[in-house]
Amino acid sequence: MSVARNDTGKGPGNEQNRRKAASGAERSQVSWRDELRSWRLSHADSCRQALQRIARQPLGALLTVLVMCVALALPMGLAVLVAQVERLGFDWQRGAQLSVYLPQQTASADARALQQELAARSGVAEALLIEPEQALAEFREHSGLADTLAELPYNPLPPVVVVRLQEGEALGERLQALQDELQGDSRIELVQADLQWVERLQALLALVERFTLGLALLLVLALLLVIINSIRLAVESRREEIQVVKLVGGTDAFVRRPFLYMGVFYGAAAGLLAWLLLAGGLAWLNVAVRTLAASYHSDFALGGVPWQDGLTLVAGAMLLGLVGAWLAVARHIREIEPQ
Repeated sequence: MSVARNDTGKGPGNEQNRRKAASGAERSQVSWRDELRSWRLSHADSCRQALQRIARQPLGALLTVLVMCVALALPMGLAVLVAQVERLGFDWQRGAQLSVYLPQQTASADARALQQELAARSGVAEALLIEPEQALAEFREHSGLADTLAELPYNPLPPVVVVRLQEGEALGERLQALQDELQGDSRIELVQADLQWVERLQALLALVERFTLGLALLLVLALLLVIINSIRLAVESRREEIQVVKLVGGTDAFVRRPFLYMGVFYGAAAGLLAWLLLAGGLAWLNVAVRTLAASYHSDFALGGVPWQDGLTLVAGAMLLGLVGAWLAVARHIREIEPQ
């Protein structure tokens, strides 16, 4: 009978154990909630302290943010401009072509046969034949020398076949290989590639990219030094306050936290200001760029800073601010001990 009562779980001992387990679970849940609430309140208080410390020295904070803004905006602006010019170079490269000049005495039927032969080649997007009469008419229209050309006894322009390759990788190499092959054709007078200046532009852009990367690394180092110096001065100005906090049991993490938030706020403000500066600068430059492009019958225009790049800039600035603040605080906090 005793065993049966224990199996049913209705004994006084089992009831007491269940109450203890329920009480322990409730205390654990309350403790977890209290810890989360305490963590949130602690970080909110540190955030408030950081904002108050920045507000007490608005001029110093403004100068720090402006220096960081310049350090962020300069390499980012160069990178955006290089990307825009690369886009322009890619558009031009897509239009890269071969101009195949035929002897002036070439018959129209022979020129058309060569044009069809080139158009049928693998990798060729199109081959257009420009007859001497058509070339002369276009030259007369765009050169402004119509009266002079009218006095010529004959048309000096030869037939030309314009060959454009299909888009894809290694366009320059494919264009050069076709040029070398056509140069040996006895039916052709001259083959001229229109890609050399684009290749030179790409080489120049590669150089500018390397320069931008090196400049960015130097300016990131300068940005970290600015943050470290600003936070170090903030720590030194509150040495006595930190000593009192440590005297009553405050940990290094508790003392460090407001200064870390200061670094994050400095970075966020500098990143946002750099983003606005870049957007305004590109809009200002775009007026001149559109005017220049229009003179070349182009609709090219500078694009703005994509919002993804802008958010990346702000996030990166906040991270740099946090790292700089950590480097500044980690050593100085350990050195400050209550007397």
